Amino acid sequence: MRVDHVVYAAAADGLISTAKRVGALLGVEPNDGGIHPRFGTRNMIIPLKNDRFVEVVEVLDHPASDKAPFGQAVRACSEAGGGWLAWVVRVNDIGIAEGLVGRAAAPGNRHRPDGVELSWKQLGVKGLTSDAQVPYFIQWADGVPHPSGDGPTEASLTRLQIGGSPVRVRDWLGLNGEPGVDRDEWEPGITFDFAAPHGTPGLISVSFETADGPVTI
Repeated sequence: MRVDHVVYAAAADGLISTAKRVGALLGVEPNDGGIHPRFGTRNMIIPLKNDRFVEVVEVLDHPASDKAPFGQAVRACSEAGGGWLAWVVRVNDIGIAEGLVGRAAAPGNRHRPDGVELSWKQLGVKGLTSDAQVPYFIQWADGVPHPSGDGPTEASLTRLQIGGSPVRVRDWLGLNGEPGVDRDEWEPGITFDFAAPHGTPGLISVSFETADGPVTI
């Protein structure tokens, strides 16, 4: 289990402008990630070091976006001005996560502009509109090229500031040990900071190390 990517919902100026703005802050060129037909969304990818990436996403005018929890969450976040929507952890066996959450994972896929199809299973997206302090889980299909390899990058993710409770996140991830003691062991190289939220819990900010120094968005 490790942090796979973070999700940023497009602002009012749209997907391309938002992705270019975030990419410029990190010194990384965004890449067109394609369309999620099951979710009614499309994305752009900002690759990061250490097999991670930033996913910038926008909702489409498509019936799927009104039915799929991910499409609903993206629409709500964008209509509120855009910004950080979620953090995502990668697992090798999503069956373990299914046991923790108590429901089955859902399939996902998208087609890149070059025709390559990426597929995966995900779990926990329904909580994005109510309890976004916890991540959702993803298991990539065998042989799928990871989006972190979509282009060159010198940026790496270093810190997540989360509005919520570390105890709640630990329980969600099925971690053991005394709360607060092993927080830095959740993911070596990433600092997890928690703050009491004034509204709905969720991802407050993300920090990166770039070629030009540290950046927090």
